Amino acid sequence: MTASKYLTALVTIVVPAFMGAVLSAPAVAAPAPARIVREISLARSVSRIDVYSPAMDGVVRNRVIRATGEPAPTLYLLTGLGGGVDNISWWDNTDVRKFFAAKHVNVVMPIGGAFSMYTDWRADDPAVGRNRWLTYLTQELPGVLDARLGTSRRNAIAGVSMSAGSAIDLAIQAPHRYQAVAAYSGCPWAADPVGMVLVSAQVMRGGGNPANMWGTPGGTLWREHDAFAKAGALAGKVVYLSAASGVPGGIDRDGLTAPPVEAIAAVCTAAFASRLAELGVPAIHVKHPTGSHTWGLFETDLHNSWPYLARALGA
Repeated sequence: MTASKYLTALVTIVVPAFMGAVLSAPAVAAPAPARIVREISLARSVSRIDVYSPAMDGVVRNRVIRATGEPAPTLYLLTGLGGGVDNISWWDNTDVRKFFAAKHVNVVMPIGGAFSMYTDWRADDPAVGRNRWLTYLTQELPGVLDARLGTSRRNAIAGVSMSAGSAIDLAIQAPHRYQAVAAYSGCPWAADPVGMVLVSAQVMRGGGNPANMWGTPGGTLWREHDAFAKAGALAGKVVYLSAASGVPGGIDRDGLTAPPVEAIAAVCTAAFASRLAELGVPAIHVKHPTGSHTWGLFETDLHNSWPYLARALGA
């Protein structure tokens, strides 16, 4: 038998068998869409909205301050290293409810994401579990809340400490989702040795393995999340960056201080502001002469940044 005849015979046998296997294979059900599973009133115009996330195959709780009037824009407000499950958050430690009570903006504060960097992990982790926060925050949550709250579909995202770098990354990864971004007392990261150490240290503090997040340090996924390399994606957005010297002062208001952490954040923040300036991307950069890593400082920066965010949102 010639080669061509052999190939023809093989095709006539293999292809029908392959097609039969495909056609007879059981159908795989599509994942259920993101959806609100419950809403619990916490106070006037304040509720907890629990959302099922297909990406994380679980329910994520979100505290929501509803806007005065509709349709209104939305501010997604991320918390620090403990993800708010440790009762350390904007909700627990600031006047966020009073401050936004009469403002034309919905404020959404997800609960969870401890030690996750609020990103999509490539693999589940024995210590920190399944994390697909980038997908949840940029694709799943906005859709269901836009429908429930009747929003204007204009958004801003802000983060503090761990999530300050995350907010910058989310605005870069989903450039059409946000009109503004604010990073308070954190470190926008680069895929260089210093950046990888800073990110890894935060993940490892919760027992997580950074390789389960973005693979081998310095590899493709790390480079995809290099804020310094991709900073140009922030062009056209309002960008607010702030940090303090680390020297405790009256702005701190409480006794919990971490001077070295804030001093490091100040260096990171200044470096990123310089990177944006190199690219011709305007940014508001606030350098407090005193202030440690405390909620007194963070609350002040939230208040100070709001007029800039509000203009970007049309709030």
